Amino acid sequence: MDRLQSFEAMLDEIKTDYAFKQAEIEKLKSQGKERSATFKQYLSDKLLYQRMLSIYERHDLL
Repeated sequence: MDRLQSFEAMLDEIKTDYAFKQAEIEKLKSQGKERSATFKQYLSDKLLYQRMLSIYERHDLL
């Protein structure tokens, strides 16, 4: 696998994980579990992925 393929695979994984975390956060919110450890971990992960995607966007990689 070359660098471009590796990057594309990584980007796909980040996008998929970001969407999953976002959906789980909404599900936990609807259950009133905003103070749970799981919610906080998902939120932390989502913010990390959001930051990574914004960097890629800034460099015209999205």
